[in-house]
Amino acid sequence: MGLTGIEIFKLLPKTNCGDCGVPTCLAFAMNLAAGKAELDACPHVSEAAKEKLAADSAPPVRPLTVGTGEYAVKVGGETVLFRHEKTFVNPPGLATLVTTAEDAASVDGKMARFKACQFERVGLNLRPEMFAVQDATGDAGALTALAKKIADGTGAALILISDKPDVLKAAAAELKDKKPLLYAATADTADELGAVAKETACPLAVKGDGTLDSVIAVTEKLAAMGLKDIVIDTGTRDLKKAFEEQIQIRRAAIKNRFRPLGYPTIIFANEMADDLLNEAIVAATFVAKYAAFIVMSDVKPEVHFPLLLERLNIYTDPQRPMTAEQGIYPINNPDENSPVLVTCNFSLTYFIVSGEIEASRVPSWLLVQDTEGLSVMTAWAAGKFNGETVGTFVQKCGIMDKVKHKSIVIPGYAAAISGELEEEIPGWNVVVGPREASHISKFLKEFKPQ
Repeated sequence: MGLTGIEIFKLLPKTNCGDCGVPTCLAFAMNLAAGKAELDACPHVSEAAKEKLAADSAPPVRPLTVGTGEYAVKVGGETVLFRHEKTFVNPPGLATLVTTAEDAASVDGKMARFKACQFERVGLNLRPEMFAVQDATGDAGALTALAKKIADGTGAALILISDKPDVLKAAAAELKDKKPLLYAATADTADELGAVAKETACPLAVKGDGTLDSVIAVTEKLAAMGLKDIVIDTGTRDLKKAFEEQIQIRRAAIKNRFRPLGYPTIIFANEMADDLLNEAIVAATFVAKYAAFIVMSDVKPEVHFPLLLERLNIYTDPQRPMTAEQGIYPINNPDENSPVLVTCNFSLTYFIVSGEIEASRVPSWLLVQDTEGLSVMTAWAAGKFNGETVGTFVQKCGIMDKVKHKSIVIPGYAAAISGELEEEIPGWNVVVGPREASHISKFLKEFKPQ
């Protein structure tokens, strides 16, 4: 059983220096106890305390980062088996495979589709982040050149794949500043590739022979060499067995604190299905349980968009509703005569309402008020969407400087606040809009602000 936050705090230096990234030693101790931080983040902890705390304070699934910059992918760090217990924190990276045997047109097409595969949702930019670059010829120069082309052309994080240690060593030496994931060490190549990973400070994947025992033997050897950033591939390419292994690995790490399996995992969906649509089914399975990296043969918006949405939903805190940012949202290029509508910041409400306004083709201003992610009716019942709160928001948000008229449309389900809102914004005409979003389009086409 792990130490409590207070027990860990007693072993820390208690300087409250903030060098660990949090303001106090007590806060750092609580993060350690919850598996949200690593002891190495504190530069002042004594060697004696390190020895005592190392095993109990490390997250059950080792966190690591592949890549640099805006496309860097942080994985691991998970502390629960099921998201409703707490939350999942680091979503899996989605990678597209290219090989040195592909022609330039194929590679360029994948790069173009990768850059185009981006979607705005809830104020977030949903997109794949990675390329898996595979050596198909044994030519280290070709692997390095292709990886550089992709990294420079897309900014994507890289997975370098070769079954020849000398090829991986040469490519890693050239690309170490981009912090690629090196794939993969086996029982036969663990010593050689472990040395490469240590020298270049790159994370290293291990590949088993289809059994967990084969993986454990390699991870233990690499850990004994001082390597910490390790990724697991059991070598299994059967969907059912791979699914079972993912659960076994996560349970062993979290429930039993079994360190040799306490690492993120990688799944090759491209090797488990015969076309991209079936790869998407495989990928969807392991977005949920529990892959950290998923490799697919190509990237296409119609295939990846559902995966990105699934990933977003699963890796969103279930105890905190998804929200849109408070503010003014111009839709259909509104001007000073365009109608003004107000709603809550519950993301589903925002997307439905904004979608209906956009579909109406009527230029409009949509005011989104922060209701802590509650829907209109729930926010009204909780006192977070009433005449006073809406009136204060309208006065401070700046909409009064953007329009000449003095009309504002409130949701039909919040009709009860109309009188109070008129008192809060004197001179304004408060109009009760439709109760159902599907009626917004017809309403806007007939509505004339005054």
